[in-house]
Parts: sequence; structure tokens; C-alpha cells
Amino acid sequence: MSPVSTSASPTRHWLWPVLLLLGSITLTIAWLLVALSTGTQAGWMAILAALEAAWMLRLGTFRAGPARVAVTLLATVLIAVAANWLIAAAYVGGPMGLTPWESALRMGPHFAWTLLSLANGLGELIWLCIALLVGWRLGR
Repeated sequence: MSPVSTSASPTRHWLWPVLLLLGSITLTIAWLLVALSTGTQAGWMAILAALEAAWMLRLGTFRAGPARVAVTLLATVLIAVAANWLIAAAYVGGPMGLTPWESALRMGPHFAWTLLSLANGLGELIWLCIALLVGWRLGR
């Protein structure tokens, strides 16, 4: 008789970056579309970004612990920054006939910071803080 292996199927450590990148791009575009259709910054989407990041890391077999928490929080912040950058780029580039992607590549960091500080208020900051708490909790 052959011995029975007690270990589970081998984990795939290369899968979590692919899943996280795919989910992050998808959620960033969804955030952009929601913001453009509602005419607001849609800060509540940051919570969905935290949920998505934690879920993709878990699906990608990223081991629980401080590293997964850190990656979840970093992904949440990067999704929020990218989405807000694209929202500002869409509002600036749209009247000039540019797509948000083209406008985002031409917009400098100082101009983007000025636009984002004007568009985002305390409400969006509160949503981001709640999202970071959700990401911290789910990343553990």
C-alpha cells in the first residue's frame, strides 16, 4: 500500500499578485464609472477596494499575518489614489476630448493634488479610514 499524504494540495504563491492586480484594475475602473455617473467622488467605494484586496489575497493563498494586512492596506490606498487621479483626469480632459487615460498621463502630480484636495473633503477621508479599518480586519 502506498502511504496517504496528509498535506493539502500545493499552494500557488504566484497567484496572489495576478489576482490582486486584476481585481485592483477592475475596481479602479468601476470606481471611476460610479463617480462619473453620480457626479461625486464616491468615497464609499474605498470600502469595496478594501474588501476586494483582502478577498483577492485570500483567494491567491497569501498567508494570513502582518504581511497580508500590509499588502491589503497598501492596495486599498493605491486603488483610492488611482481612482481619484482618474476621476480628476476625466473631469479635466473630458472637455478637451481626451479619455481619462490620456488625460491622466498628461496631468502632473501638483495639478492632480490641487484638484483632489478641492474635490475631496472630510467625508471621503472618513470613508478611506473606514476602508483601512475594514482592510486591517479582513487582512488578519
